[in-house]
Amino acid sequence: MALSKSITRLITGLVIGFTGFFAILSGGLYLVALVLAIVILASKEYTLILRHKGFLPSFRVIIASSIIFAALAYFNRFDLVALAFTICSIMAFMSVLFRGRQPYIANVATTILGFVYCGWFPLHLLFLRDLGSQPIYNGLIKENVTMEGAGYALLLLFCVILTDSFCYYAGCKFGKHKLSKVISPNKTIEGAIGGTLTCLIFCMIFCHMLGIAWYHSLILGLLIAGFAQIGDLCESMIKRDAGVKDSSNILPGHGGFLDRTDSYILTIPVVHYYLYFFVVNNFMDLFKGMF
Repeated sequence: MALSKSITRLITGLVIGFTGFFAILSGGLYLVALVLAIVILASKEYTLILRHKGFLPSFRVIIASSIIFAALAYFNRFDLVALAFTICSIMAFMSVLFRGRQPYIANVATTILGFVYCGWFPLHLLFLRDLGSQPIYNGLIKENVTMEGAGYALLLLFCVILTDSFCYYAGCKFGKHKLSKVISPNKTIEGAIGGTLTCLIFCMIFCHMLGIAWYHSLILGLLIAGFAQIGDLCESMIKRDAGVKDSSNILPGHGGFLDRTDSYILTIPVVHYYLYFFVVNNFMDLFKGMF
């Protein structure tokens, strides 16, 4: 029975992994479609989790906001993000106001958290995929996008997978000290160290292949391993507070989409901004003329 469950988990993981690999390499509308599909399903799970807590975030506002953010990311319109956040936040207030269902403040807050956590953060993958390129557009088709961004995105994908996997295996074999007794009692400090070391080794090798300096690869490895585990703990915190074990059971052996992608949610924007400011661009050059 345990072997059957492990095989099911492995097959599901391989299907998800190869789908993500193909979408990242292809980029463009393929990646948008995949990320949006995951965002929509994860957002649905998020709203159902919050209902267990007695909150009623607006699923429609979360999805509408995520679609807006996806369009901005696809067309590289970072200049319109502040406007989009303003509009989406007003939509959250309006939705709660006209539904007239308590608790008002919590419903507004969890709606805004929903489109930030489930939408805006993971949609940074589209920005990450375009790093190092100056895309031009032929209608909806994005052109002149190099493979540099694909390398960055694959680095993130593989490092998170290795971090999660070796946190689990090192924790099972060597785990003695609890990492977070209240939020996630099964996670251990030994597991966290094992996952971090594995991530660092792979990141140094992969970054060397991408031509990234060793000190950047060291920092990136620590950022990916650290925020992958923090992201996992954050989703566990939300579920535990709501009294829910898994976000859903849609993925055999993995739970829900939110369970499967929680390690990426915070890691994607962190890695994107580090690469954007310190690797692709010179941090100080971006602020020339401001002072």
